[in-house]
Amino acid sequence: MKVILCGYNWIGCKVLSLLLSKGYDVFVYTHENPSYINSLIEYCDKKEISYSLEKIKLNNLPFKPDIVCSIYYRYIIPKDIIEITSGKIFNLHPSLLPEYKGCSSLTWALIEGENNVGYTYHYIEGGIDTGNIILQEIIEIEERDTQITLYHRVMFEASKSFMTAFNRVLNGYEGESQKSMGKYYKRGCPHNGDININWSELKIERFIRAMNYPPLPYATFKGKEVKTFTDFKNIT
Repeated sequence: MKVILCGYNWIGCKVLSLLLSKGYDVFVYTHENPSYINSLIEYCDKKEISYSLEKIKLNNLPFKPDIVCSIYYRYIIPKDIIEITSGKIFNLHPSLLPEYKGCSSLTWALIEGENNVGYTYHYIEGGIDTGNIILQEIIEIEERDTQITLYHRVMFEASKSFMTAFNRVLNGYEGESQKSMGKYYKRGCPHNGDININWSELKIERFIRAMNYPPLPYATFKGKEVKTFTDFKNIT
């Protein structure tokens, strides 16, 4: 079995571990990472797995893959790669699609006051997070979750069902179509990280938690860093 893993971060490392445990021949496309991101590059080196930091393209494939897995990959996979997989190409997205397509899905869900988030394994078919749903799981947002705790909780749960999604794709499961357009968010920090004084106190408190992913910047108000709701009250 020849597998292409387009991955990054802790979840990329975890999925590589799962694939290697099955004895698959894996090649990895990944990205350079800052020190606070779990390094898939270092993990590939440790496991003696070949990888590339180039964007995946038809002319740099090491082999014709039986299946392609996109796990926190930061590039859009080109159409010609999709076409050579005969439909066996899928992605992990940290939301309950069709809601919160695009970037910063968990951050926006926190800001918007959702009670639940989750993850979706879905087919890649050209649009952004629009392919048929292979598998989903709902995860409750806890009262004191920050962006960093919510992200890691969701990715940990998603790792548990990766092989289920993988095997469904291999076995030709068609998945379920997304029933609506849902919400889409483009890349970039929500509201540029700035607190709006016209928001309710509940939204401000959620926004502060949603911006909490050290060492990335915290929320700001009147040009000052805001790490907690108490910080905000002290400024105002």
